[in-house]
Amino acid sequence: MTAAVRAIEVAAPDGVTLAAQEWGDAAGREILFIHGFNQSHLSWLRQVTDLALARAFRMVTFDLRGHGASEKPATRERYIADNIWGNDVAAVIEAFGLKRPVLVGWSYAGRIIADYLRTHGANRIAGINYVDARTGTDPAMFGAARRHFAAMYSNDLAANIAGTRAFLRACFERQPSEDDFEMMLAFNMVVPPRVRAHVLGRPGDTADAMARLACPVLVTHGRLDQIILATMGEFTAKTVKGAKLSLYDGVGHSPFWEDAVRFNRELAEFVRSVQ
Repeated sequence: MTAAVRAIEVAAPDGVTLAAQEWGDAAGREILFIHGFNQSHLSWLRQVTDLALARAFRMVTFDLRGHGASEKPATRERYIADNIWGNDVAAVIEAFGLKRPVLVGWSYAGRIIADYLRTHGANRIAGINYVDARTGTDPAMFGAARRHFAAMYSNDLAANIAGTRAFLRACFERQPSEDDFEMMLAFNMVVPPRVRAHVLGRPGDTADAMARLACPVLVTHGRLDQIILATMGEFTAKTVKGAKLSLYDGVGHSPFWEDAVRFNRELAEFVRSVQ
């Protein structure tokens, strides 16, 4: 595993400490990766350690509040409001001095990107890549694998582990190696049950911020996603004027891991086209 070029702690406006990392060429075009619910910045290892991307781009990752190595406040108030999450993204952009990054948001990060757009607008970003991202609230666009969340809220450790394992397996159609799965399960288990409940217990979102977007947008989605169905990706592409849709056959919720070669190529092409 290649180490980050630089790892720092970023102070969010409400005092929560976020773990953040920089990878690749400091002079390259900028990409800010935002991971999904219950994950960590390590979800992006197949991007930040890819030599072609590292030689061309300045890549920044961070752990969401309550996740990974970031601080994990216990109270619901530290997770509920849109501006909290939007301010976290802005704080990372400011801490690294990013000028106009492309935001790459996986899964729940679609909601966080909406939080950022509502709070700070789109003037500081060059484009957005929505990756199997949550952008709507219609239950018909969510898969049955969400049934595992109930066990993931449990304080019964055995039940919690079982639910988390099942959820993580559902994130992939093409399963990771056992070594990779063990790493992923480890950072999934770092997220406390109450934090999981606070994050997914936020009020429903709307597509208004996304619908007003004028910046370039790439929508990436696995056709066999069991968490957020491909119909959500199609909805995103229809809602954002001029968005490009890239659907992956035989791939589930994690195209950046399941087909990293194609994903990295398309991401590089997109970033070069918008900056």
